[in-house]
Amino acid sequence: MTNDSGSETPGQPLSVDELSDRLRSRGLRVTGPRLVVYNTLAKQGGHRSADEVAAAITAAGPSLPRTSVYNALKALVDAGLADVVDAGPGTTLYEVRGESHHHFICRQCNALLDVPTEESVNGSLYSELPGARVESAQVILRGLCPDCAARPTARA
Repeated sequence: MTNDSGSETPGQPLSVDELSDRLRSRGLRVTGPRLVVYNTLAKQGGHRSADEVAAAITAAGPSLPRTSVYNALKALVDAGLADVVDAGPGTTLYEVRGESHHHFICRQCNALLDVPTEESVNGSLYSELPGARVESAQVILRGLCPDCAARPTARA
């Protein structure tokens, strides 16, 4: 499992040329905000809110209006370059699309951890839906993270 610190991100971020090609192939224009938001999200790693992305952009230089950050994130998700992380109710979280993985949420400290998976979206587990075309899947595991489970006061 990887933690939310951003020290490890699934897959390698796309180069500017690759990102531009992917946006164009999806019928989207290549814009400065989309490039900046993608690169910031990739650099941060982990699971980030739009506000965290906007704050990192502002810290690195000229800021983008919050609306531009949200619009860029939506475009990146629509283009299959970023994912919305289903972590339950609350703030929407985003991550750069990389290797297929699931998520684990600690019920005690709310840590959000990546869980590697061997299953691909087109693998046998998800292909048993006659007539459906599965494009993505997210599994959310809940329980105690390793740190909380190791504490003597951990509730069962």
